Formats: sequence, C-alpha cells, structure tokens
Amino acid sequence: MLDLACGSGRHARYLARMGFRVDAVDRDVEALAKVEGAGIAPLQADLEGDAWPYPGRSFAAVVVCNYLWRALFPTLLESLAPDGVLIYETFAAGNERYGRPSNPDYLLRPGELLDVVRGRLQVVAFEEGFLERPKPAIIQRICAIKGIEPRPIQP
Repeated sequence: MLDLACGSGRHARYLARMGFRVDAVDRDVEALAKVEGAGIAPLQADLEGDAWPYPGRSFAAVVVCNYLWRALFPTLLESLAPDGVLIYETFAAGNERYGRPSNPDYLLRPGELLDVVRGRLQVVAFEEGFLERPKPAIIQRICAIKGIEPRPIQP
C-alpha cells in the first residue's frame, strides 16, 4: 500500500495496525519523523519536483488525503496493481469560502476525480460536497478499483 503525501502518517499507522505493509512518502522531513512503526517504510521525496520515487513498483492500494498535484494522476493510476484500490479525498472548488486551500490550483473541479478514473477504474463510491467536521470544507472522495468488470446495481 502507498500513503501518498502522508504528512505525519495517520493513515499509514492505521493501515499498518491492520496488518498491511505501507510505503509512506512525503517531502516534510519533520512530519516523516512521526511516521514510525512496524510495517511502515517512510520515504522523504518531493513529489512535485523530483522523479517518481517508486519507478516500476505497483501497489495494492494508494491512499491520498488532503493533497492535490494533478500531474501525478496518471502515475498513480499506473502504479495500481491489478485489482488495486484507489482511495482519494481532497478539497474541491467552493472550499475557498471556508479557508485553505483557496487557490484553484489546489481545489478539484466539479466531478474531477470521476473524470480522472473514467475508463480506467471501476468506481465503488464517490462523494462531492460539504463536510462539516473536522472543519467545514468542500471535498471530493472516491474509491475505485483497477481491473474489475462493472457490475449492475441491484434495485
């Protein structure tokens, strides 16, 4: 599993406690110092300025929370193993009313995560809208799987 832009590793630690081996990458050395524990391999890398730190690797899951660098979308999708899961949540247009981020470069456009995975992954769940907690925000969330055949929804 990959926890991309992991910060202090909240998700990496949770996943490791569940028994998964987690690669946790972030550019912030101080935050990475908090990413410790069995089953976690922390890596300091500038995801926006350096080459992809995991060339040739594939992951059973990629988790991204509160981070947006659009140039990585193709790499993330290619890095998913067959039947791999993408879990992505970050801020969306409209969030500028509630604080940071407010720069449109760091806010998803309406339906953008759906557009990113369309034709490449099977969407399991998608949400877009207002989130009251932990702080008011406009977000998008998606959970999608690589390589499964679409199944009809049963009424």
